[in-house]
Amino acid sequence: MGVDVVTFGCRLNAFESEVIRREAEQAGLSDTIVINSCAVTNEAVAQARQSIRKLKRERPTARIVVTGCAAQTQSQMFADMAEVDRVVGNDEKMRGAAWQAVRSALAAPFGIDASEKVAVADIMAVTEMAPHLLDGYARGLPRVFVQVQNGCDHRCTFCIIPFGRGNSRSVPMGAVVDQVRALVERGHAEIVLTGVDLTSYGADLPGAPKLGQLTRQILRHVPELKRLRISSIDSIEADRDLVDVISDDARLMPHLHLSLQSGDDMILKRMKRRHSRQDAIDFCAQMRRLRPDIAFGADIIAGFPTESEEMFARSLDLVDECDLTFLHVFPYSPRPGTPAARMPQVAGGAIKERAKRLRAAGDAALQRRLVAEVGATREVLIESDTQGRTEHFLPVAIDGDVPGMVRRLAVTGHDGARLSIVIPGLAEGEYPESIRPHHS
Repeated sequence: MGVDVVTFGCRLNAFESEVIRREAEQAGLSDTIVINSCAVTNEAVAQARQSIRKLKRERPTARIVVTGCAAQTQSQMFADMAEVDRVVGNDEKMRGAAWQAVRSALAAPFGIDASEKVAVADIMAVTEMAPHLLDGYARGLPRVFVQVQNGCDHRCTFCIIPFGRGNSRSVPMGAVVDQVRALVERGHAEIVLTGVDLTSYGADLPGAPKLGQLTRQILRHVPELKRLRISSIDSIEADRDLVDVISDDARLMPHLHLSLQSGDDMILKRMKRRHSRQDAIDFCAQMRRLRPDIAFGADIIAGFPTESEEMFARSLDLVDECDLTFLHVFPYSPRPGTPAARMPQVAGGAIKERAKRLRAAGDAALQRRLVAEVGATREVLIESDTQGRTEHFLPVAIDGDVPGMVRRLAVTGHDGARLSIVIPGLAEGEYPESIRPHHS
């Protein structure tokens, strides 16, 4: 058997898992499971540990290697697990030499001390970021990720990620453009730019280019690219070029995911965020004036330390005031070593109840958007023979086998989760040969 990578967490981890698979296979590893972990919540760490135990029971002969943010921040905890053979750091996991060292270590006799399992260096000492040109994505996969930034220079009081990722560093613009061009030549229709703190892109590069300049360069120099999408951003750091390119280039998708975290100004200060509630509302209003159909998603934390019911209500109200469509709700989870973990905590039951109410508000917001889409005509990227996505990242039910195509389709309804469509000018159920429904 070869190398299997199990991915937890963010889109950046999804990209990095592809690099891990390539480098581990090229190093000659076999019958190996790599856990690419996430540290954003206690639950994410627990899920990784549960997965390790389950996989070892199912494949007792497989060697298990743990990497990712949780491995970086809690390396010894994973090394102490009997099921784990090696722990690899977050920087090391992207380097072929590290996987060659893993192969050598796994070839050694069993029974090494837990401290010898760990190959994790000081992530804060990493100052540069090498581009990883991925040509290993499966052909025909419609949407792929390109990593342009890693790490974070900010220190939000709830967040452990800077200690798992290190300080902010960026891939030079030319290397990003080269990678996007190569992926487009392989037939990928949509590219997603991803990073830990995407709007800090370029601060460490000569001339300090910003994310807006990068997006303009990609769209200018890769005219064959059908769709460019941006993952999560910090709205207060959105530069003028980024705002302009979102408003004037249709190939940059009208969908932004915002790192909002709270709708209450006092909680935002205690989180050490850099925006206010009004900043978030103003940004969404500005972008909606420039691109009226834009869709917003957001991360919001429920039950941050010291959050009162009144403070939480302001987060709940933000769903409507910013007209959010997609909500990622995080019940607050104290991460060891962070300032927020030492603040007065909200009771666990209240955290769960507030998270439930936030999710209900998010579900209602999504339903409103689905209803509003009926009658519209959208550009739908066909992801598989059963699903596509509109420009706004709304899911569409598809009955046909044409992944990778972008089709202009009319929205006729929804089922509460996905939009339904019909091709303009044709009766429902009547399709041209190229997208005729596939039946086995």
